[in-house]
Amino acid sequence: MKSTASLLVTVLAILMAACAGDGRAPATVAPSPTSSAFAAAEVGQYPEVHDPATGLTLYFGTPDLGIGRNRVAFAITTFEGFVRLPVVTVETFRLPSDGTREGPVQTHTARFFEFPLGARGSYVTQFDIDRAGRWAFRVRLPRPDGTVAAIEFDTPVPPVPVTRAVGTPAPPSRNRTVADATLEELTTGSEPDPSLYAQTIADAVASGRPTMIVFASPAFCTTPLCGPQVEVVSELRARYGDKANFIHVDIFDNPHEIKGDLTRAVRSPVVEEWGIVTDEWTFVIDRQGVISARFESFASFDELEPALKAALTPG
Repeated sequence: MKSTASLLVTVLAILMAACAGDGRAPATVAPSPTSSAFAAAEVGQYPEVHDPATGLTLYFGTPDLGIGRNRVAFAITTFEGFVRLPVVTVETFRLPSDGTREGPVQTHTARFFEFPLGARGSYVTQFDIDRAGRWAFRVRLPRPDGTVAAIEFDTPVPPVPVTRAVGTPAPPSRNRTVADATLEELTTGSEPDPSLYAQTIADAVASGRPTMIVFASPAFCTTPLCGPQVEVVSELRARYGDKANFIHVDIFDNPHEIKGDLTRAVRSPVVEEWGIVTDEWTFVIDRQGVISARFESFASFDELEPALKAALTPG
């Protein structure tokens, strides 16, 4: 797998070649017809699509969309491993029920964020979705031979997302804390930060301080879009713990009973209360107890810190 630096050189070389000679843009390798349909995803998994024409597989990390501003995150792999280009281009298209196609409606650049330890990473961008219905996303990325590969998928967008949305009050959940149970009963993590289990969401929201809540199961973080989210939140707590509240709620309510066998797992009622289906979520709650930011799938320190800072800023 090439390093990010070497891939950046490749991207620049391709772009320079596209601007030279006869001035034509690189040829596009179109996605195959099968790339617009997701493989079936079970609860707790992220949709994925494989495109035989390009050899690319895309994992969609933010399927819970709604009308308004949406964070869109995805990972792309080839048979060699994760694609790690610094940026790729993403276009959106409306797909009305009459079978027509409108767009591209918007075109944005998605930035690559490396996961801790450098083994994986995902692309993140923001899109404004103005109406409910079916939407298509086309991801375009340059290839070493001068062509531009494209992989496309479509997804339904309801008026409002399933999981608690930005601008809505945070549920005053009564999650268990170290006052109720041992750390082994509260998290599947092997080296938990006790500070993340000292407070209920209800008490944190009522405190008048911003709050960051992470829903994740560290021991069962196995999908391509799942990373060490609890550890990242713990890093933020170490830096901002005197200014905000930080809480981890495990996806499973009985970590000590699972012992590697997920058939024993019971989903936390707090997770159900927040409408969470996929593996990892992080929320930022403002001083008034309103959700000010939400992050489905893994979000890096560089993504979470600005959202926390915004919540800490008076007014």
